[in-house]
Amino acid sequence: MVITMHSHQKALLFFCFLAFSLSVSARPATFLQDFKVTWADSHIRQIDGGRAIQLILDRNSGCGFASKSQYLFGRVSIKIKLVPGDSAGTVTAFYLNSNTDNIRDELDFEFLGNRSGQPYTVQTNIYAQGKGNREQRVNLWFDPSADFHEYTIHWNHYHIVFYVDAVPIRVYKNNEAKGIPYPRLQPMGVYSTLWEADDWATRGGLEKIDWSKAPFYAYYKDFDIEGCSVPGPTTCASNPSNWWEGATYQALNAMEARRYRKAYRINLYMDGTNRQWEWVMAKTESLNYVELLF
Repeated sequence: MVITMHSHQKALLFFCFLAFSLSVSARPATFLQDFKVTWADSHIRQIDGGRAIQLILDRNSGCGFASKSQYLFGRVSIKIKLVPGDSAGTVTAFYLNSNTDNIRDELDFEFLGNRSGQPYTVQTNIYAQGKGNREQRVNLWFDPSADFHEYTIHWNHYHIVFYVDAVPIRVYKNNEAKGIPYPRLQPMGVYSTLWEADDWATRGGLEKIDWSKAPFYAYYKDFDIEGCSVPGPTTCASNPSNWWEGATYQALNAMEARRYRKAYRINLYMDGTNRQWEWVMAKTESLNYVELLF
């Protein structure tokens, strides 16, 4: 049987596809298609026709960039090769931010530099409806300066998951029903910076930056944003048909849960002052803490 499509049906299909394309963002072809430099243009260099970039930190300046649009729910991932060698005192940050002064929403990856031979630490943090102080630290189980690795934030109505190479290292569930704030009302932009923070970044500020090792370089590629851009169709963020809202992404699957358990068991950073706080945060965020860890 041959099915023919009339001209008005073709037009309707085209406009449906166009509306979907405008409301749901996808991977840009180059850096400048979806991003702009926000700090120290001279310290960000495009590579391979803009498909990759180099961030530079020296005595004069760090640098940063941001997405041209904001997004309300979706998935953001970037492949990063972090500062190699003696990177103590440096911070490479990749995060989402609502860019609001008082009631801020923010989802952070912060990669804390180290002395040569020591593990890199990644710190995650969540601001929800203006409330933060939810830092957690994990020591990476590989050298993130030797090659590119993928860092992902998946944000939907059900939970926020931070991934490192498809390994979930943090899960923050939507527990608004229990009085725990959850970022769901404000769109957020995608940001990244490379900067000096030797007053706190490495061993609580004990290890200072060694400027004789400067300049420091970090590399980015494969910028991937899939979400509801704002401004855009107002129904996009509440559309249950968006793939990132699907049943597959409403909770960790069995393999992800095993990876999450392993990451916490051997890599979760706890010191004497944070031990109780980390326990409380993990328990309130996952609500299955004991099941996941043991």
